[in-house]
Amino acid sequence: MTIVGTSIDADSSWATRGACVSMDPDHFFVQGAEQNAVKAACTSCPVRTECLADALDNRVDYGVWGGMTERERRRLLRRNPDVTDWRAALMEASRQVVGAGVRSGA
Repeated sequence: MTIVGTSIDADSSWATRGACVSMDPDHFFVQGAEQNAVKAACTSCPVRTECLADALDNRVDYGVWGGMTERERRRLLRRNPDVTDWRAALMEASRQVVGAGVRSGA
């Protein structure tokens, strides 16, 4: 398949590598308890951090992105008003969690 002269297989953007790439996008715009089932699709996604960072950086108001609902993202944004690069912040937080697990013997 080709879009504007570029093969989708050659596209290196994070969105083309998501676990949800073959899913119906409407599934990510549900309410209530249905959101938990949708979030499960994000659990093992290889680009979860990039997806979440994009939603946070762009203040996406609706849907599940990177395993978080709009309510969870709003809470995170309110608690961290000074963050300007969410990808860097999420990567640093991940490194700290991994480092803490190594130090505690986990």
